[in-house]
Amino acid sequence: MAEIRKLGRATDHRLAMLKNQVTAVIWHGQIITTEQKAKEVKSLVDSLMALAVREKDNYDMVEKKFSRAKLEKIEKTGKDGKKIVEYRKVTEVATSKNGKKFDKVVREEVTETVKQDKPSRLAARRTLIKNLNKVKDENGNTIDLPGKMLNELAEKYANIKGGYTRIVKLGKRRGDAAEEVVLQLI
Repeated sequence: MAEIRKLGRATDHRLAMLKNQVTAVIWHGQIITTEQKAKEVKSLVDSLMALAVREKDNYDMVEKKFSRAKLEKIEKTGKDGKKIVEYRKVTEVATSKNGKKFDKVVREEVTETVKQDKPSRLAARRTLIKNLNKVKDENGNTIDLPGKMLNELAEKYANIKGGYTRIVKLGKRRGDAAEEVVLQLI
């Protein structure tokens, strides 16, 4: 029976470290780490990728009605001569019960076709959310990593039956002579 590598850390620290490294591999495509950590992370990433590939087409296209603020398009010219497109909410003046006037945002009802997860894909999405950290890009916008895995990466690896990652040895690390490797998505 195979044992879990302890990696010289307490359980909560080890699990947090592995979760961070799995997230980094999915987000960046590769990480540089020690060989023992890479072997643990490889098994976790491969199992999550297999789950994403298995559930990639398990959704229905459904028409849903949304009520949202009506936007008006405003085009401006910047200082450098480039066109700048802004959207502003459309407002109208309304009167309250006590006779005071206020600006009210005009709403519009829109029907859109969206993907609706089937139960097993929803369970897979929740598993991915549980095993990945939240990631923000350089602008501070939150990235949907489970969505990226289910839509983009699962399409890329649809024809592969396993082994979604590889380990490439780099040599010994200076300082403690630990074997360094690159863990990357294929």
